[in-house]
Amino acid sequence: MLCSRFGKGVGHVALSSAIIFGVGATGVSATPLTPFRHEDQAQRHCPGDKVVWLDFKKGVYYRKGQRRYGQGFDGSFVCANEARDSLYRSSPLGLR
Repeated sequence: MLCSRFGKGVGHVALSSAIIFGVGATGVSATPLTPFRHEDQAQRHCPGDKVVWLDFKKGVYYRKGQRRYGQGFDGSFVCANEARDSLYRSSPLGLR
């Protein structure tokens, strides 16, 4: 009697965990960012892409020519496609 109850309990736990971990699982995954301290390092990493300045604190990236490009302590140079694919947003501020 005890063994049959134990088996049912394990089954319920397995089913519950499958539902918890399975629900909400989608095929979306962010591209890993490779941050660089210097612009030329980032450009060598992604030769076919543009380099942007990613402000981690604000969650925004700036293109070359924008006022805050390369400014601040909470950012790094990254590839534009990596920033875009990692769901960071482009700065609404215009070019200089």
